Amino acid sequence: MDAGLVQEMVRSGATSVAGLMATAAWNQASSRIARLFGRGERDEEASAELEVIRAEVLEAGGDEEVLADQAAALRNRLRALFRENPQAAEELREILAEFMPKPPQQVVHNTYNQTINNGTYSGPVVMAGKINNMNT
Repeated sequence: MDAGLVQEMVRSGATSVAGLMATAAWNQASSRIARLFGRGERDEEASAELEVIRAEVLEAGGDEEVLADQAAALRNRLRALFRENPQAAEELREILAEFMPKPPQQVVHNTYNQTINNGTYSGPVVMAGKINNMNT
């Protein structure tokens, strides 16, 4: 992974982990993130450190300054982790893809109008996608 992508993953990963801490999904994701930070050797220590950060995130109640401070702490941890183990960036991306809330899919409704003025065309003109309410 190139340096620019790693830096972007540090930034977005820290923000995403901090956001995930404030959701119910944290209960399922926390052990995997602790394993990622602990690298299998310090998992319990990493878990305890993450829980301290989470408590501050929850206590902040939306205070942007506190949330920014916790995201900064996570950025520092991620930067050190990725320097030591570049593959960890991909592992974090996979964890976040699994546990972060998915944005609602946007439904696009298009309306098309066609007008024929003073033309010599004498047949019907039909433009259709999905036609609803034909009985009105």
